[in-house]
Amino acid sequence: MKRLKRILLAIFVLLLLYLLAWPVSVEPVAWEPPAPPPLEGVYAANHALSALERVGEGVGHGPEDVAVDGEGRLYAGMEDGRVVRMAADGTGAETLAHTGGRPLGLDFAPDGTLIVADAIKGLLSVSAAGAVELLSSAAAELPYGFTDDVDVGPDGTIYFSDASSKFGIHEYFSDIIEHGGHGRLLAQAPDGEVRVLMDGLQFANGVAVSPDGAFVLIAETGAYRIRRYWLSGPRAGNHDVFIDNLPGFPDGISCNGVDTFWVAFFAPRNPAAESLAPYPSLRKIIMRLPAALRPKPVRRGLVLGLDVDGRVVHNLQDPDGGFAPITSVEEVGGVLYMGSLKESAIGRLAAP
Repeated sequence: MKRLKRILLAIFVLLLLYLLAWPVSVEPVAWEPPAPPPLEGVYAANHALSALERVGEGVGHGPEDVAVDGEGRLYAGMEDGRVVRMAADGTGAETLAHTGGRPLGLDFAPDGTLIVADAIKGLLSVSAAGAVELLSSAAAELPYGFTDDVDVGPDGTIYFSDASSKFGIHEYFSDIIEHGGHGRLLAQAPDGEVRVLMDGLQFANGVAVSPDGAFVLIAETGAYRIRRYWLSGPRAGNHDVFIDNLPGFPDGISCNGVDTFWVAFFAPRNPAAESLAPYPSLRKIIMRLPAALRPKPVRRGLVLGLDVDGRVVHNLQDPDGGFAPITSVEEVGGVLYMGSLKESAIGRLAAP
């Protein structure tokens, strides 16, 4: 019995030393998140997304973003590296290209070329014939670590996000836990020049240009907010907060080209996990736990529509999380198409 007690004590001491001192890849920064807004008022719980229809079921896993061409065909990047094209009802699916990486954000350039933010390869273009070309993979001598979303301006300038220059797509949890500000908003001009518009962002994610081209929005997933970078006018070159203290983790953003920005949310906020934000040492312990014991995102469908001044005008939810996480939303012809990092289909719903 004494020997057993000594063995158990030794195991306990080793486990404690592991949790307190084992090296991890993150260096958490202490911060104070604002209290999450209650799900009431403009954020009131509802079941609007419960009517969502699944299209293209089984074509591929993880259609993270959706783009629609002039003929109404859907395009999505899959977990296996394929860029798939299909009819609006999900039929007739075909592989347009294989990037060799992980295609995420998609958008069309004015000439019809498909621009792809590939988390592994960088910023790519895909021709109508499926030819893949690398447009850029670094800016300001810093390689892209996690090319995430993309939106093309009226003049052909490509605005895109590098979610984290430190952590790649398979380590996105680490970037959120560290809160080190490794994200960037970038712009690539038609002549190929790449500029850093903003850096120090907390997991730079969705990107969307305003209907008049005056500004571009960037989602800061790890800070629960959306920032605005001014492209023209007296505030050109400056940035501010478009909307703050959101009820979840904002992911993809798109503009309907008229008056609404659609924002997809990966998951609602987790107050228990946020309580650890001021304590870097405790967040290191979280990273030493097995993945199965770490905080998990809650399955809940959430999409918001914002007007051009950042006010909430549409609130679509599914508390049951029938289609989740929602990572992108695109409005075309009165229909919302939604992508997901985890689902095996594209979501479709009539726009409100």
